[in-house]
Amino acid sequence: MYRILELNPQLKPFEHDIDLRMELYRSTKDRLLGGGRMTLKDFANAHHFFGIHHLAGKWVYREWAPSAYQLYFTGEFNGWNQTSHPMKRLPGGAWEITLEGDDALWAGCKVKTVVDANMQRTEHIPLYARRVVQDPQTTAWCAEVVDNWTTYEWTDQDFKGAQSLYIYEAHVGMAQEEGRVGSYRDFAKYVLPRIKKAGYNAIQLMAIMEHPYYGSFGYQVANFYAASSWFGKPEDLKYLVNKAHKLGLRVLLDVVHSHAVKNTAEGINMFDGTEWQFFHSGPKGDHPAWGTKCFNYGKDEVIHFLLSNLAFWMTEYHFDGFRFDGITSMLYHDHGLGSNFDNDNKYFSLNTHTEAITYLQLANELIREINPNAITIAEDMSGMPGMCLPIGDGGIGFDYRLAMGLPDMWIKTVKEQSDEQWDIGKMWGDMCLRRPGENTVAYVESHDQALVGDKTMIFRLADAAMYTDMDKACHTLVIDRAIALHKMIRLFTLAGGGEAYLNFMGNEFGHPEWIDFPREGNGWSFHYCRRQWSLRDNGFLKYQWLGDFDRDMVALTKKHRMFTQRMADLKLLKGPEQVIAFTRKGLLFAFNFNATQSFTNLLIPVEKHVDYILALSSDDEQYGGQNLVSHDVTYFTKEFDGQKFVELYLPARTAVVLKERPSSKRNKKA
Repeated sequence: MYRILELNPQLKPFEHDIDLRMELYRSTKDRLLGGGRMTLKDFANAHHFFGIHHLAGKWVYREWAPSAYQLYFTGEFNGWNQTSHPMKRLPGGAWEITLEGDDALWAGCKVKTVVDANMQRTEHIPLYARRVVQDPQTTAWCAEVVDNWTTYEWTDQDFKGAQSLYIYEAHVGMAQEEGRVGSYRDFAKYVLPRIKKAGYNAIQLMAIMEHPYYGSFGYQVANFYAASSWFGKPEDLKYLVNKAHKLGLRVLLDVVHSHAVKNTAEGINMFDGTEWQFFHSGPKGDHPAWGTKCFNYGKDEVIHFLLSNLAFWMTEYHFDGFRFDGITSMLYHDHGLGSNFDNDNKYFSLNTHTEAITYLQLANELIREINPNAITIAEDMSGMPGMCLPIGDGGIGFDYRLAMGLPDMWIKTVKEQSDEQWDIGKMWGDMCLRRPGENTVAYVESHDQALVGDKTMIFRLADAAMYTDMDKACHTLVIDRAIALHKMIRLFTLAGGGEAYLNFMGNEFGHPEWIDFPREGNGWSFHYCRRQWSLRDNGFLKYQWLGDFDRDMVALTKKHRMFTQRMADLKLLKGPEQVIAFTRKGLLFAFNFNATQSFTNLLIPVEKHVDYILALSSDDEQYGGQNLVSHDVTYFTKEFDGQKFVELYLPARTAVVLKERPSSKRNKKA
């Protein structure tokens, strides 16, 4: 019996379904690897064979287009003559052309592939192009040759990265304050030090895979092997990753293998004249909500293309793992649209895309084969059991799943309920709603909540007052409430919601407004597509308070290795009073969400007979509070009727964290 059934006994009726999944995984792996004659790492080699390669004294270009009648290679090297360089068909639907001489092509040479299929001739970007650029005059896209003889000198050979993850989700292009697209080099110079200083130890980079529409946030990928030219050249991205490693920061790629852009001139769709080269044919190949194409994960060549893509990003750019986007869409034939997943039958039905599950299992196994320290995170809103269990336990093999229900819970609470209606017990239940044995990334908001049409948490709390009342010299009830709750919500989520934590860039200091990419509807403006770091830095605004609190709560929980204890221990829950306290890894967290009532002589049960001191208070003046909680007090453990208690004062809308007083101080006092 697989361990998934031991952890989830309610899944026992689906044991046969799990057996079938595992058998499909084993048989697919056996077929792909020739009965064990090679490893997954050996198999995921498409980028070494296909694409444009500079060899000794010549250039070789190979492509896969099984249904094409004829392929040609064209570009600046032949004056864009469409037919002067025909390619030779090889077995298995591959095509090849050799250009003699080291100078037959050159780095930066613009090229395309001409395809004859279905009685028509079309131009495409090579499937394995490593750099794709847009002509500023015509706006058309084409590939540029990247000379594989040019090697980047990495200095990160010994890098491993921290195991407890504090993730900083970021978009390179909008990570600057000017009205333009930021570059990889800008990010490395200006933003990496900020992330390090803020205490985060991993970066989750969005929009790295090439996408023709900047406003898609990078989620409509056209060229899977090309680092986006929106932000610079491939060596610039390598510089960014290398510098991040030097600062001790992991770099995770937001990888999009759930779908692809429909474009044919820019993307991989219809490359060989058929819709079924990479995707399902007919309506099954079209995503009804996203307007994109859906991969056929049951096709060996598609698995080869996608697994090789993961290997490429890890070996060529030294990414430390991946956040897999849109997994719910992959897992179900209806893409999970409109499903509420309110019973386990919905995970084990004819609607379940078992071939996609097999692909994800193979992907996770490959990633660990390449780098045993790599991290994988699943963006799945369905709560698929076993998503973050090892494959050998009947799982899919991810390390973490995103706690996508937590932002929804916070939005619903803040948007629909008055402060007096907040149900602290339900909030705590949502924090603890995690699959047994599976790790979760907790977060209050990601990029999803920051997009135009939505609101960030600080904007939901403060709204228009953010435009007028964020000066430190100004005090209003609206902003005082917003700042107090913003700190408490983030600390509550970090401390109680998962085994890792995520923040979208700028939200740590309450970045105002939304994200709106340049488009026709806003006059192609960059005003809302940037990060106003100066709001946090200038010293006159309250954003500094929020940023400082976020930095210190991260530092405290990191120092105590809080995530090594999977679940917090609830110590006190007073629903009507809106007070809750819990312990985790030696830290005592106490929250008073009550809008008006402060509590004196609040008794909180504890396990050990130790003395506590204040480690963090959201009410400190340095975080915009009133300094009502003293740092000079020692909280002695008291005992009543055999139960140990700590007695403390907890003001309204305040969170405090206590830690054990060092034994040296206790002994000195004694």
